[in-house]
Amino acid sequence: MPSRTNEAVRVAVLADSDTRWKWGALTARRITPEGRSIELSGYLLRGRATPTARQLAEVGAEAETREVTGTAFLQTLREQEYDLVVLALVGGAVQAMLHGIAALDLEDRPAIVTGYVGVVYEKLSDGLLLRHGADIVLANSRYDGQRFRAVYEGVGADASSVTEAALPFLGGERYVPEEGRDTVVFAAQPSVPANRADRSYLLKRLVEHARLHPRREVLLKLRSKIGEHTTHVEEFPYQRLAEKVPGGLPPNFKLVYGNMGEVLDRTDLLVTVSSTAALEALHRRIPTAILTDLGVREPLGNHHFIGSGCLASWDQLDGGGRPKADAVWADRQGVAADGSYSSSFDQARRRVAKLLDGPVLPPLDPYYTATTAPGYLPGLLARYHLAADGTPLPSAAKAASGGSGSVRRVVREAVRGAARGAYRHGVQRVAPVIRRMGDL
Repeated sequence: MPSRTNEAVRVAVLADSDTRWKWGALTARRITPEGRSIELSGYLLRGRATPTARQLAEVGAEAETREVTGTAFLQTLREQEYDLVVLALVGGAVQAMLHGIAALDLEDRPAIVTGYVGVVYEKLSDGLLLRHGADIVLANSRYDGQRFRAVYEGVGADASSVTEAALPFLGGERYVPEEGRDTVVFAAQPSVPANRADRSYLLKRLVEHARLHPRREVLLKLRSKIGEHTTHVEEFPYQRLAEKVPGGLPPNFKLVYGNMGEVLDRTDLLVTVSSTAALEALHRRIPTAILTDLGVREPLGNHHFIGSGCLASWDQLDGGGRPKADAVWADRQGVAADGSYSSSFDQARRRVAKLLDGPVLPPLDPYYTATTAPGYLPGLLARYHLAADGTPLPSAAKAASGGSGSVRRVVREAVRGAARGAYRHGVQRVAPVIRRMGDL
């Protein structure tokens, strides 16, 4: 194998959604040691949330990608040499890949990096333990770093992998009010809140805000178009709800898509329930409001912002209120409004350099094993067509079969696309109808 000290760092990023691809691709570039170039290969894990070409272009982390199954990715690692692998996946998929990579028993395995795409406000212990075993588990802030280490140490697991960094997509110019511009942006989330009534309420208040302030531009920033999926399932798309707004939408109200950073370039107030977009806005010192209308509750994720100074209701915003972020809270959350963001990845770069330039890496050692979690791990691995020892199950070969001919491949992709479309239609249209019928 070529020396790890080669100038170009060969990196494979495996992601399972548009936002995780954005996090993974940008993270790979952020943590590449200084003075070295990067050769980035992108892989999209086949599943419910596999992003479309439009979604990939929108997130602003462009690179060539190809869709694979988990076992196909493992086979790729056996056949191709990578220095670094970034697992930008849900926790269960990370754990499966860790065991799968361990089972490859490579003579000189790549360094493994994983982490979270945004605010960690739920399933902290579950998600962290599923990520344990990676060489580096990135924390997006000092606050997260402390929490992550406490979980690992609390179960007797090695916490040395926890490495403090920041969200890789923070950036943009510091906010400066522009004369004649008054733009309010509501950053929508696919599953927060989850039910129709709450989402309809938020849309109603946003529309009312536009009507109360006819000279203000009010934008509803959407994550995806109808039929597309993101990390979370969206059962009640705002686009559909907007079609039923009484009296129609006011002229100063618009539904927008696109890169969040570009939208923030023209934002004077960012409003959300708990979107990671709030951290992007705070990083640029854009006035940011975390809504309390539906309560400050763990299922909404807005409890994460307690102490931020940003909690506010639509009534307060309608009356001209503008929350002011608490500087101490913002610093602990890693938004680096003080200008120190450029150094946020120094520790990660040093650790990656040490892994790449040091001796052959030891075998991966996840916390979950057949000994520590015999009733949990086998079923989790089976969902990714892996046996309890991390080797591919016979079902993996069957799932990947179908021949290599171009006609067969086209048909297979067409069937897969139709299946995804049927699933999304079921989630967004059929399931709500069935629930309503059940309430009759």
